[in-house]
Amino acid sequence: MSTQRYGIWLIGARGGVSTSAVVGLAALRGQITAETGLVSALPAFSDLPFPNWDEFVVGGHEIRDTTLSESAWQLHEHSRVFSRDVLTSCQADMESAEQNIRPGILWKVGDAIRQLASETAAIDPNPRNSIATVQRDLADFRQQHSLADVVVINLASTEAPVDAANWPATWDDTQALLDKEDCPLPASSLYAIAALDLGMPYINFTPSLGSMPPGIDALARMRGTCHAGCDAKTGETLLKSVLAPMFAARNLEVQSWVGHNIFGNMDGKVLDDPTNKASKVQSKDHLLEKILGYAPQTLVSIEHIRSMGDWKTAWDHVHFRGFLDTPMTLQLTWEGCDSLLAAPLALDLVRFVTLAHKRGEIGALKFLGSFFKSPIGSDNQAFFAQTESLLDWAVQSS
Repeated sequence: MSTQRYGIWLIGARGGVSTSAVVGLAALRGQITAETGLVSALPAFSDLPFPNWDEFVVGGHEIRDTTLSESAWQLHEHSRVFSRDVLTSCQADMESAEQNIRPGILWKVGDAIRQLASETAAIDPNPRNSIATVQRDLADFRQQHSLADVVVINLASTEAPVDAANWPATWDDTQALLDKEDCPLPASSLYAIAALDLGMPYINFTPSLGSMPPGIDALARMRGTCHAGCDAKTGETLLKSVLAPMFAARNLEVQSWVGHNIFGNMDGKVLDDPTNKASKVQSKDHLLEKILGYAPQTLVSIEHIRSMGDWKTAWDHVHFRGFLDTPMTLQLTWEGCDSLLAAPLALDLVRFVTLAHKRGEIGALKFLGSFFKSPIGSDNQAFFAQTESLLDWAVQSS
């Protein structure tokens, strides 16, 4: 094992995606699973000096009262996620990571998330105190494990939406918001500030605000670090970003695109709240206009169906017009395991961001746009064009 180690700090550390990432990392470390589903394992990136899987140490913040092991076995029993043999083999790694999990913070997250929190979650009326609490945990983690770097990744449930526009452009003006009695920056942004202020990279895997405000990007640049996000695309929106360029390239006019999504995990339960759902729908629904150059009629629905557990199904109906104004349709169904679609992407992002930070890249990492529905710093939404950007970066970084 290498003497140099790197930290992965998971926000929402015992949720489905985080738990799957921890189990997946342990399975990769123990060579009991292949690297299927990992972009960073493709031949195009084989020359990049990523940290090895055994060089990562896991910690995180969590607001709920459970354990990684309980979460993993619940996914196995209720949703047929992981095999019993894999979980047994990874038990020691889960217990090791569990020792590094600390109570998370609550600020402007919405009632649906607040209701999930245990009594140990940090509810402080002063956002600066919340940031200080997170920073103490991050600094202790880095020091305790003698880590060369720590990447903080937000895998928590989607917060209630806030206006992503009209935020202050400077860090001085942004941090002044922290002194307001009703500071508008949600927990995801407080986590981002805490990490970036310490010089640690931050990844926002969720539709929550995170590091989107330009003043937080300014903080990252001041501290010589980087960030990426937001809202990883793992299912229906991934298909949109692949298929919409086809319609544009063939000059087929998309008249309407309807997507209906059903799933039953914790994220689905949170998104059952209309305010939290609004953040997700907005993130899923905006890319078509950017790809097509015009705005077809769209409808995105998300429903929590408890019996489905961690499995999700998306049904899309595309109504388009062809030659001689002939109306045609495309219908498709996507079914997948939510956490196992997301977890490898989370591990990929940690690897790419760790390397980018090591090489001195600062600010928003635009080359990671292919991973996100709303990539910070880029309006390019076409998947293969985004992938070309990632491949170009890899060539330059080899």
